[in-house]
Amino acid sequence: MNNSIDLHMHSRYSDDGEFTPTELVEKCIASGIRTMSITDHNTVRANDEAQKEANKREIRYIPGIEIDCVFQNVNLHVLGYGIKYESRDFAEIEKNIDDQSFDASLKMLAKTQALGFQISENDMCKVSKNNFWQGRWTGEMFAEVLLNNPAYNKHPLLGPYRTGEGGSNNPYVDFYWDYYSQGKPCYVKIDYPFLEDIIDIIHGNGGKAVLAHPNVNLENHYGLLRRLIGAGIDGIEAFSSYHTPSQAFHFFREAQDAKLFVTCGSDFHGKIKPSISLGQHGCFITESELLSCLNHI
Repeated sequence: MNNSIDLHMHSRYSDDGEFTPTELVEKCIASGIRTMSITDHNTVRANDEAQKEANKREIRYIPGIEIDCVFQNVNLHVLGYGIKYESRDFAEIEKNIDDQSFDASLKMLAKTQALGFQISENDMCKVSKNNFWQGRWTGEMFAEVLLNNPAYNKHPLLGPYRTGEGGSNNPYVDFYWDYYSQGKPCYVKIDYPFLEDIIDIIHGNGGKAVLAHPNVNLENHYGLLRRLIGAGIDGIEAFSSYHTPSQAFHFFREAQDAKLFVTCGSDFHGKIKPSISLGQHGCFITESELLSCLNHI
């Protein structure tokens, strides 16, 4: 199993990340990772600090970002690698999300309250007080507040997310997928850019566009994969902490058939995914094979 490369992790510049870019470089070194990329949600803020620190520590750093976008009414995540992150294009992507986030957070709060939970703006401000993005609340943050409220220890909606009760190993993020992702009860629509435009931006800034953790975003939409390939993606994140070995093999073969390269990423965040560690992506091809894929970046 190859875990010396991890191209999908999040710093505190993601609205759901925990660590600074420098801390992530240090953690990668401690974990034996020699090639890394920080792919924060809709922002490139981590890249300059991470690049400088990685250069000092003599490990390879690939500039990255993870961008929310839409393709045929399905929300997707696309990774951009090898990008010129100083470009104004990425600042505009960040601003688009930031401008919508506070209003969306309040709507998510109202929908959470509609489920019967007594939760307030003050509760959410407390849990987000150390975050880089103030006033931006995620489904994981709502889960953190609810699961740590003693009044809801026996609440039936929360039982499946409590560890030690046959529940989730990553309760916060699983609660997000079940309640706050597209089509779920607390989902709030944000106007994300179209996939085709994001691919153009990534390519226009010297990068490659990679479909992130496809088994998650394409759940019930597997027929979209061929159309996504036709839209111009360059690679597929076949190896992910979200994928079983059989799923990873499926996406690996799909990439081979389409002559796309593959990448691997743990999607490490820190506390919101306690069971996910750096390098945990299940990549079964050799380091040399994976490095040859990275020559495309």
